Amino acid sequence: MPNKNYYEILGVSQSASSDEIKSAYRKLAKQYHPDFHPGDKVAAEKFKEINEANAVLSDDQKRKQYDYELAHPGMGGGGFGGGNPFGGGGFGGGFEDIINSMFGGGSPFGGGGFGGGEARKNRGADIEQTVYLSFLDAIKGCTKEISYTRNEPCPSCRGTGAKNGTAFKVCTCCGGSGKIKYTQDTIFGRTIQVGACPDCSGTGRQILEKCPDCKGKGFLRKETRFTVNIPAGVDKDSSLRKRGFGQAAGNGGESGDLYIYFRIEPHKLLKREDRDLYVTVPISYSTAVSGGKVLVPGIEDAIELNIPECTPSGTRFCIRGKGVKTVNGTGNLYVTVEIDVPQKLSREQLKKLGDYESSVSLRSCENMRKYSDSMSALYGRKIDKQ
Repeated sequence: MPNKNYYEILGVSQSASSDEIKSAYRKLAKQYHPDFHPGDKVAAEKFKEINEANAVLSDDQKRKQYDYELAHPGMGGGGFGGGNPFGGGGFGGGFEDIINSMFGGGSPFGGGGFGGGEARKNRGADIEQTVYLSFLDAIKGCTKEISYTRNEPCPSCRGTGAKNGTAFKVCTCCGGSGKIKYTQDTIFGRTIQVGACPDCSGTGRQILEKCPDCKGKGFLRKETRFTVNIPAGVDKDSSLRKRGFGQAAGNGGESGDLYIYFRIEPHKLLKREDRDLYVTVPISYSTAVSGGKVLVPGIEDAIELNIPECTPSGTRFCIRGKGVKTVNGTGNLYVTVEIDVPQKLSREQLKKLGDYESSVSLRSCENMRKYSDSMSALYGRKIDKQ
């Protein structure tokens, strides 16, 4: 029986689909990757274990044989007869392809991926911050103060972790390559994996004398505070990137970036779609019939809109150039008018309204006339009352 349960290592059931295994592997590989745990031997061992489990469970043939071993303990013996199930050279390109997709196409182990090359240079993790904006601040632009705690490069050692004026030595674990090979005996034979050296975190060098301020870490935990200019026209899907304002990497590595995302509060009247603004304005029955002027909300101030005579409810007007101004152009303001029917009328008002309706010919109302003609044609008799 296998001495490790690969399903438990990845946190999935034995009936898990290939997509579920892939998803679990990616999540764990990113969680325990040496980039995020420099010098942590426990995380490095966990990372190695996760890779081993994925190498078996992501291959249909190897998974079938592994499942057979689980179901029939003691029958597998040497598994695949001691041969390397990964083709003699470790994982080949499969694992690096997955890592590339996780880290945006570039191998976190430097130019040569797992297969050689120079020791990699650490890069700090990115930081995400959410900034809350009012509807109009997002449209007009504003300034906001950003405050958060992060690992900042130690000024005493300039982020190297070494005492000022001291040198480094070649890592005795990896010989300066920044990589080490892991040999693992599995039920399928012996596998070889290549990963970041846990002693030097993949840098290929070790500190002779640690910086007394940061204790060799290369960074200090501090509050970062600055003012950012929010450009006009940002939307809920917009974001800003500030290079070097993420977590410090240590060991002289590059700091990560800060990503600022926006959460925009809704407006009481206006709605936004890209560069265009939309509003629904209630008008009285008399304004709809006889025409008039109404005020509609604008970005800077209220805008006067002329309502023509005999305007039906639901009519949409376009006020050009009064939408959101962005680098790609300026949108429009669309106004939809709806007749607001009174909720309660007095007897006298109802009588006057009835007298008015009796005095108005059905033929003068275009939509009612069309409806009446259709009803008359449908039933073969004249219908001129509603």
